Amino acid sequence: MEDYLEMVFRLCAEHNYARIGQLSELLHVKPSSASKMISKLADLGYLKYDRYEIIQLTETGHEFGEYLLKRHETVEAFLKLVGNSDPLEETELIEHALSSSTVDAIGALNAFFAEEEGIRQKFIAFMESAISEKRETI
Repeated sequence: MEDYLEMVFRLCAEHNYARIGQLSELLHVKPSSASKMISKLADLGYLKYDRYEIIQLTETGHEFGEYLLKRHETVEAFLKLVGNSDPLEETELIEHALSSSTVDAIGALNAFFAEEEGIRQKFIAFMESAISEKRETI
């Protein structure tokens, strides 16, 4: 459900609305699956959905969608920081399991390394060395 709401938020931020066809294509699901999920999200009060397939966010949906996008971007930035080779795929795997306090802590860590370039470079060098040593012992 969170992936759908995050994608609706992205589309609404760009176009002020979303459509079932867009969602099914972007999320790689059948239109019937997207339609069922949109109905559930509307029943939960996150979306407004009409018979012309126009999907819009409620105030609650907007707030939660904004949080979901921020969470996604925070986790993906962290994974890039630590040198992950496929941060998008791993972000999708782990973002749903994180509490908001963990996301806030990761965001603070990202901001710290963005401000402290020298420390960031030391961390990267340390990490590369540690990973290299670990590979040599295996």
